[in-house]
Amino acid sequence: MSSIKTSSVIFLLLILAVGCKVSYSFTGASVSPDTKTISIATFPSYQAPLAPPSLSQTFSESLKDIFLRQTNLTLVKNNGDIIVEGDIVNYISIDEAVTGGAVTSISRLTITVKVRYTDTKNEENSYEQTFANFAQYDSKQTLAEVETQLIDEVNEKLAQDIFNKSLGNW
Repeated sequence: MSSIKTSSVIFLLLILAVGCKVSYSFTGASVSPDTKTISIATFPSYQAPLAPPSLSQTFSESLKDIFLRQTNLTLVKNNGDIIVEGDIVNYISIDEAVTGGAVTSISRLTITVKVRYTDTKNEENSYEQTFANFAQYDSKQTLAEVETQLIDEVNEKLAQDIFNKSLGNW
């Protein structure tokens, strides 16, 4: 008699487990089970005239990379279940720290992007927000000497910030 009860309990647990749809990820991403695709547009940099021409492409690729690495979403060219688009609105390098002789010792490259995130499956998750991040470099170096490395660093930080806001439940 107890084996029948045990079998019944196991059967009920299996039925419950099969009937539940739970969305989880080891990265902390929260993606609805019915969300399968993502479209990430190229972010133009026309509002940031000092930005190198390649920034638009490298930033957009960083954004695609993080969403594809940390979710099971499929990248589609247009009309994804999630649509990420926007603009690079600022690109600036400024001197940050001044030493005793009024000489700067640290400079900072800052990139700012405006993001429009649309979740077609759950409109409550959609948002429009501006994100900015930076990387510092020694003022003894010119921006041209370290620009590629700094852009990669800032792009990675921005992409992670956008991912966290979009799917990371932050």
